[in-house]
Amino acid sequence: MLPSLQIDPFSAEHRRSRKVTKSSPPKLKRVRMPHAYPFLTPEQKKELSDIAQRIVATGKGILAADESTGSVAKRFQSINAENTEENRRLYRQLLFTADDRVSPCIGGVILFHETMYQKTDDGKPFPQYLKDRGMVVGIKVDKGVVPLAGTNGETTTQGLDGLYERCAQYKKDGADFAKWRCVLKITPTTPSRLAIIENANVLARYASICQMHGIVPIVEPEILPDGDHDLKRCQYITEKVLAAVYKALSDHHVYLEGTLLKPNMVTAGHSCSHKYSNQEIAMATVTALRRTVPPAVPGITFLSGGQSEEEASVNLNAMNQCPLHRPWALTFSYGRALQASALKAWGGKKENGKACQEEFVKRALANSLACQGKYVSSGASAAGGESLFVANHAY
Repeated sequence: MLPSLQIDPFSAEHRRSRKVTKSSPPKLKRVRMPHAYPFLTPEQKKELSDIAQRIVATGKGILAADESTGSVAKRFQSINAENTEENRRLYRQLLFTADDRVSPCIGGVILFHETMYQKTDDGKPFPQYLKDRGMVVGIKVDKGVVPLAGTNGETTTQGLDGLYERCAQYKKDGADFAKWRCVLKITPTTPSRLAIIENANVLARYASICQMHGIVPIVEPEILPDGDHDLKRCQYITEKVLAAVYKALSDHHVYLEGTLLKPNMVTAGHSCSHKYSNQEIAMATVTALRRTVPPAVPGITFLSGGQSEEEASVNLNAMNQCPLHRPWALTFSYGRALQASALKAWGGKKENGKACQEEFVKRALANSLACQGKYVSSGASAAGGESLFVANHAY
């Protein structure tokens, strides 16, 4: 019997017998791509998309009537009106019951929790009244900003706890869209990477919770106008923030066709010595948006950021005349820029109701034209030209 041959495991014969050569590539481990488990049915997606499209239909924008009780106190103080629940109801009722000239201008109205459950003089709940006028009802769901530890005075927004249950209730009670505001500030050291990423993730988590309940989320990463930075710096920061927000929305599987964005316009800081033209502001803003906001988003509803009523309309108009391609509707979600003149005309007096409504209608018509690029400024009234800037604006 022949002795068995011992094969050297490192010999060339052994390598050949195992069909292994020096040049054979190492076996690659198969990497699995993350799997998205669809959380929305085609019917749910259609509902969300339809709601978003209705809000930003041609010529339409949003009346932001979601000021907190504390914010209303400041507004009422400026006209010497008492900040009572009844006065708040009366004032909001004046805005909601303005004549039919506002119907083609206002696609949606954002309400504060208290307002959501108030009624008109003849007993109709505000949400039902607005729906009967063809307006979509929205609700502010965040619970304000809180300090972000380890940063130079930066913040994040609270309110995720219990949001799932609150959205279910708000949908039952007539709300079809919601708003959540995050706040970032430009200084030599801010916004930090931590603040940008944290706020982007909070917005994405909020958006996904809303969509589970058939509520269109308005995503609002506001970069405050405080500071002396120039236009270029604001554009750069706006691009970084929006890029982070849309990365987070993608990570959280948010359905973009069923969302709206509520950003700041790209403007220089309030204390910047150089004044930029409306066209420069429009070009910087549209450029920043084109670089960061996917075309799937139906509409961009700008906040006014402390601009005067007239300024907010003129800048919005310039954006809609901008020669760059714009795949989304560019419209408004104004609070103070729709209400400053109206509030002043009302002055807390019942007999001034009609004058208040006239001022509101005037601004609504101006902004409806502006979001179509058709607004021609005839100069602002005294109230309409006043700056509405408030340092570190919170509400």
